[in-house]
Amino acid sequence: MTIGVLALQGDVREHVAALADLGEAARPVRTPGELDGLDGVVLPGGESTTLSMLLASSGVGDELAGALAAGLPAFGTCAGLILLATDVLDGRPDQRSFGAITMTVRRNGYGRQAESFECGLDVPALGGEPVPAVFIRAPVVEAVGPDVEVLATLPAGTGAAAGRPVVCRQGPVVVAAYHPELTGDRRLHQLFVELVKEHRETRR
Repeated sequence: MTIGVLALQGDVREHVAALADLGEAARPVRTPGELDGLDGVVLPGGESTTLSMLLASSGVGDELAGALAAGLPAFGTCAGLILLATDVLDGRPDQRSFGAITMTVRRNGYGRQAESFECGLDVPALGGEPVPAVFIRAPVVEAVGPDVEVLATLPAGTGAAAGRPVVCRQGPVVVAAYHPELTGDRRLHQLFVELVKEHRETRR
């Protein structure tokens, strides 16, 4: 099984390391050809408008759009969530959105760098202790479609955004509004790996 990590900008090495911790091979994706043969793809945190421009200039954007439309499993964190959403607020008019998960998101919805914060998330699908979450210029999920499963919301005591979805799933697509790759907790990456394996089995 091979999982690609979009390597145009952002937390690429951190995601590769997280997958390696789980014993999974990860391949950086910088060109359209490097999408060939992937079983899943990670869209990392970074700067969503920069990533949007790099997707266009590298030629990866259209190829990735086709792969996602064909059902390629994807895991988007922070900026990756923005790229996978159907609707983006406060972005550039030409900002890329792949529409792989039915949600409306607002860029930098939790504030600027100075408003970054950490908290623990209750994610029943992952079990065990609260999941540590690092929010850095994170997007706010304003609305989700009826086919989207909300796996976690922001807990009480985190301000006006408490109760907002922060981990969601729709089919083989998982997104997180925070940076799970910046912690030592690999449970969300493990969930994605399991989804990729399930998807492979159903397509055989």
